[in-house]
Amino acid sequence: MAVLSSSPKWPTLPDYFHDWALVDVETSGLRPGRDRVLSLAVITLDGHGRQTGEFSTLLNPGCDPGPVHVHGLTPARLAGAPTFEDIAPQVGALLSSRVLVAHNAQFDYDFLAHEFARVRSWVPVSRRLCTLALNRLVGPATPDFKLGTLAAHYGVRQERAHDARDDVRVLSGVLRGSLGAAERLGLPLPLLACPPRQDYKPYVPKTPCAYRNPGRLDAGGPLVQGMKVAITGDTQVSREELVARSVAAGLNMMTSVSRQTSVVVTNDPSAASAKLCRAAAEGVPLVDESTYLRLLENVQPGQAKGTARAGTAGQHRMAETPGNATTAQPTPAPSIPAQRTTAPTTPTADADRSLAGRRVLVLGGTHEEAAAARSRVVDLGASAAVNLSARVTDVVALPGGEADRRVNRIASLGLRVHDADWLAAPAPAAKPVPGRSVAGDQLDMAEVLVRGAVIDLPDLDVAWTVAATWGQHAACDVDVVAFALDAHEQVAGDEDFVFYNAPEHPDGTVRFATDGPTEQAVTADLERLPLEVSRVVIAAAIDGAATFSDVGAIEITAACGIGAAPTARATLDAATTERTMILAEIYRRGDGWRLRAVGQGYDHGLADLARGYGVDVTE
Repeated sequence: MAVLSSSPKWPTLPDYFHDWALVDVETSGLRPGRDRVLSLAVITLDGHGRQTGEFSTLLNPGCDPGPVHVHGLTPARLAGAPTFEDIAPQVGALLSSRVLVAHNAQFDYDFLAHEFARVRSWVPVSRRLCTLALNRLVGPATPDFKLGTLAAHYGVRQERAHDARDDVRVLSGVLRGSLGAAERLGLPLPLLACPPRQDYKPYVPKTPCAYRNPGRLDAGGPLVQGMKVAITGDTQVSREELVARSVAAGLNMMTSVSRQTSVVVTNDPSAASAKLCRAAAEGVPLVDESTYLRLLENVQPGQAKGTARAGTAGQHRMAETPGNATTAQPTPAPSIPAQRTTAPTTPTADADRSLAGRRVLVLGGTHEEAAAARSRVVDLGASAAVNLSARVTDVVALPGGEADRRVNRIASLGLRVHDADWLAAPAPAAKPVPGRSVAGDQLDMAEVLVRGAVIDLPDLDVAWTVAATWGQHAACDVDVVAFALDAHEQVAGDEDFVFYNAPEHPDGTVRFATDGPTEQAVTADLERLPLEVSRVVIAAAIDGAATFSDVGAIEITAACGIGAAPTARATLDAATTERTMILAEIYRRGDGWRLRAVGQGYDHGLADLARGYGVDVTE
């Protein structure tokens, strides 16, 4: 199956030369490990874009095929198909030593990883490229970034959507067009390392504690369902039996101690274990094993997590801001030092909006100078870009900006370049430059949010994604995380902390995704979130000694559905010396949900931020 001859010329940049394995899967559902692959197609290309292999097949998953109205794969069609175990060696050979390419690549990769795990193997690739993430960086002049939309933009004919064989053919043309567009912009590819892993396991539903934490054990008082219990040191009853009996009684067994711990069980309170040292620091009560066993015989009923606490359901302290915008004022997480707060800034009705719809990239300057310039850009109605893309319309060069590696590329694209004085009184937009190959003069339709600004989220039956993007040449790694909080700004359990090592809430309502080296996202299924979750906080953290001044601005976008165009965007420059930052929060308001751009930084690390929200963190 040849790539369409009308596709753009294959790029010539050396960094773009890889052996590629383009993949598409159709599945029985959306959760890897629980749901199964029903159809698989693979096309391999060499570094010059020439096709070297092709494979496609239906698969018998041994389960209900799920949404037949989407993929058309009925049980009858799949009945005679091979199993994944039958075709795993052939698929492995096609993928081996190649860069895996897919549209929304984490989805396809995770499904393949779980299928290979079922046959006691792993995906034999070390890097992947997401064409969805690549096009978010490129920013083509398209209404959204769905595969069919991009196919039309790059001149690729789509014949049968949700058919793996046709989708992977379309993907080959989209890849070619996307690489050509990225080359014109001089973008490094967002290749994501994914070394072969053997720790993918079939989906096993987790059974977190069903009860809220009622607090500390009172001296002489009973255990209550939901109490967080830690055990340290040797015990007469085996540790496994002790934990099993505790879980059966409705207690929440922890592997570490925090200020949220209700009681620590130990037969040697003088021992210098880490748990006992932390318990002493936090004032957590201790009981010996015999006392604990006696208390286990009469555990009192607790409050189920699915019920709202009296007088707290839906409560939010609200502050009205100009222009009828309402800003949620979250209760600060306790014991979080070095908080920096800035009042929301909302443009007035008569503000100068002369740059509305334009997208401006700032080069050079100190962190503070660049932040001030980006703030001025937003005040003028434009959005502030953190990377060069096809949607950038203007560039502001501050002192030192002439040394930026993108200067020559900006000149070749014919972008308008201004000095800092331009922001004081920007001239009206010039006419489009003849021959421009980028869509820089297309208006950016996403709503631009300042710090503290709030928007209502419509379409609650579709999951919302908040993505964070930072400069492709940032000198350190950034980790995006999420906390699902109750009305008291606390997690109900550690499973409400979603991050790289725990990328999905047990019920699947909050999920983490890594789409590239400088882009991570959190998706929340708002309609299915438990009633006790009143707020989802999205934060970013830097490990080590680096701070957000080393990273620069972080841009967040909110979009409804996979591949949708952003509904809103904000560029956050709030943090300088800080190592963690609250990026955004999604919170309940009446029967609906709202999104708030935050940009609030802290000098401490992620562990302290997590503890402040009630997460038990093991050092």
